Amino acid sequence: MGAQSGKDLLIKVDLTGDGQFESVAGLRATRISFNAETVDVTSLESQGGWRELLAGAGVKSASLSGSGVFKDADTDERARQIFFDGETPDFQVVIPDFGIVEGAFQITAIEYAGTHDGEATYEISMASAGALSFAAA
Repeated sequence: MGAQSGKDLLIKVDLTGDGQFESVAGLRATRISFNAETVDVTSLESQGGWRELLAGAGVKSASLSGSGVFKDADTDERARQIFFDGETPDFQVVIPDFGIVEGAFQITAIEYAGTHDGEATYEISMASAGALSFAAA
């Protein structure tokens, strides 16, 4: 995979629950990270004293974050509703030349900021809330 434009990494939210995804408005920076906890099964019988991990065990998770400018669009309103109602709707993350990750996420934080001589900005953080699917590009 060659170099890609950062603006092509998109976070999309299902606005109504009918599978119609729309990009979260105003994002300037986005990030996704995948994590997998390990289960250590090392014992006195482990070869050479090396740590052993149990394959396929542990908790997998993903987190999303983004920051941008406040645009007061439908997706901004939907994000606030998701947060205050504690919903876990489907989101999509479009990773250029890699694929699309889709699944339920919970918005864990929304922060708004602004200065007297600048634009209003926001930051959003999300945590996976179930199994995620991946479709290659």
